[in-house]
Amino acid sequence: MRWYAEMGVDEMVGASPSDMTQWAAEEKTALSAPAPAKKNGQAAIQTPPSKSGPPAADEAIQAAERAAAAATNFAELEAAVRDFEGCGLKSGARNTVFADGVAGAPLLVIGEAPGRDEDRIGRPFVGRAGALLDRMLAAIEVSRETNALISNVIYWRPPGNRTPTQTETMVCRPFVDQLIAITQPKAILLVGGAPLQALFGVTGIMRARGRWRELAAGGATIPALPTFHPAYLLRQPAQKRLAWQDLQNLRDRLFAS
Repeated sequence: MRWYAEMGVDEMVGASPSDMTQWAAEEKTALSAPAPAKKNGQAAIQTPPSKSGPPAADEAIQAAERAAAAATNFAELEAAVRDFEGCGLKSGARNTVFADGVAGAPLLVIGEAPGRDEDRIGRPFVGRAGALLDRMLAAIEVSRETNALISNVIYWRPPGNRTPTQTETMVCRPFVDQLIAITQPKAILLVGGAPLQALFGVTGIMRARGRWRELAAGGATIPALPTFHPAYLLRQPAQKRLAWQDLQNLRDRLFAS
């Protein structure tokens, strides 16, 4: 049962397996079937299958845009994210993981999505990867306690830590944009390929890392630097030398006079 929970299984919907890819076809067949024969002069009442769950993608994105636009400060934006029901990931997550650190700090760090530890505690980057991120930032005299804010492009843990879908990323994107617009950081550090693709539509972190990009937000242009995700560095420690080059580059931009 513990394994099922960690993989994101939190509800039993039937006594036997069901192919959800056939649900739409079955529903269409049920709705188009001829009316049942009358019995004792009364037609049997036929009830179509009920629908539940998050709204359609375009409706969810529009709802996120409205909620994000209505937030005028950090606290309001955090409340809007916590109240948002348009992302299907929320129903399977323990906590909404919005941000950690100093709102309005000169550095904004953006990662991918919460993992198991983050989902349990409710803060981004608190596991082994988070500990490494803290050490990386400390090496350039930056910390979440004093001059950094840390967030993600997804605010709820995907089941089994799978990669977020494009739709899930698009639904959360308005909140990410508004976070950047409200906090107006001096620089943004994109850790891993997910935030790079979400914000710039670019894939391939190996090619893109270490190269500054410009992101328009809130009427300003903010420099963003992609680098490796700490979880990747834990698996590939030889790449830490490249990450250190990126951190030095970031330090020069942050503390330039």
